[in-house]
Amino acid sequence: MIGSSKKRKSMNVETLIGQNTEIKGDIHFSGGLHIDGVIKGNVVAEEGSASVLRLSEHGRIEGEVRVPTINLNGCVNGDVHASQGVELASHARVNGNVYYQLIEMAMGAEVNGNLVHESEVRQPVSKVEVKQQPAINTNKLAEES
Repeated sequence: MIGSSKKRKSMNVETLIGQNTEIKGDIHFSGGLHIDGVIKGNVVAEEGSASVLRLSEHGRIEGEVRVPTINLNGCVNGDVHASQGVELASHARVNGNVYYQLIEMAMGAEVNGNLVHESEVRQPVSKVEVKQQPAINTNKLAEES
């Protein structure tokens, strides 16, 4: 898992999706979610929660994933957004972009997309106003000299 074993986030599994289960549609959850089956839809944690997703090597998600802490060892066909951290284990396959704050990637993990680091605090982009100076006629300056 991400960080040292002392800082490791324990995962209480409130929801388990078994290996022989396929769900078509989005999943919205809080707490711990362990997936051994197939999800054909987005997996989204409740905003502001400390939710954790664990996708086993038998699991597959066909959709976008938005969870604070993610442990992947299966396949995701879609973008992955981890606001706290993501661990890509040796059998992890992501066909999409991975947006993360902290990342741990094991040998054998595969990302077919971009790895995009997102800082905790986003700075707003401010407008810069450019004032145009009046043009100087250099020919006139040369004549006056």
